[in-house]
Formats: sequence, structure tokens, C-alpha cells
Amino acid sequence: MKNWWLTVGAGMVIGMLLGCASSGGDDPPAVPAAAPSASSEAPVPPIDKPLVNTLKWTTASEVDNFGFDIYRGLSEDGPFEKITTELLAGAGTTDEPQHYIFVDEAIDPTRDYFYYIESISLGGVRERFSPVIRSPAKIPADTHQD
Repeated sequence: MKNWWLTVGAGMVIGMLLGCASSGGDDPPAVPAAAPSASSEAPVPPIDKPLVNTLKWTTASEVDNFGFDIYRGLSEDGPFEKITTELLAGAGTTDEPQHYIFVDEAIDPTRDYFYYIESISLGGVRERFSPVIRSPAKIPADTHQD
């Protein structure tokens, strides 16, 4: 059985699989996933830190896992584009929990983004590993200055 944890932004639980953090700062520890919830207002982070989306996930165990690719879209229905330039290496076969992190630095902080993770087996079989997860805009569009 797979156990999943997630955090979004300042520890807000919104799903069952992966977390999207807002900034380069330290995130609180992940909490067990609960029923989805969301806030309609995104906090405005300090401008002196780079704004990124950080995806974090943990596997309870893995079987023949070669690695992962990350896909990003601008809507929940896609289209999605692979944004990993290199495969995120998996742990092969293990009964030990594994922790993964991917930082998406190429974002417009005024836009919502949607992500999913694809796993690749040692045999080359690709399958969607996660549901689609929304990462909300980091700052309101009307406060962003180019």
C-alpha cells in the first residue's frame, strides 16, 4: 500500500499526493493527507526571494522504479508539457520510504500551475503516478511588475 503526504505553501493540506511550496524558504513538515481544502487568497511572499513551485513526494516502497518525470500545464485538463530535462532517479526496488523534491524555477508568479508525476519502470513502462495537483499563483496579477 502506498502512503502519501503533502503540503502546499504554508502547510495547507489540499490533496493526497504531492506538495507545491511557494518560495525558497523552509517549509513546515508534511502532514498526513486529508480532505481537499483550499484558500481563495494566496499570501504575498517577500519579493527578495525567488518564487518557485516545489513539488515534494514520498513513496512508502518502490518496485522496479527507474525514476520520474514531471509534467506541467496551465489548466487542470492540460495540455501538459514534460518539464524535467533529466529523469529524477528512482530507488529501484526498496521497502524503505524514499523522499523526492523537484523545484520548478521557470514560473510566472501570477499564474496558477497544474502538475502531475509520471513514473518510469526499469522496463521502460511509463504511467501517471499522481493526480493533477494545482499550485496557486504566488502573487496577485495586479501587483506583479515587470
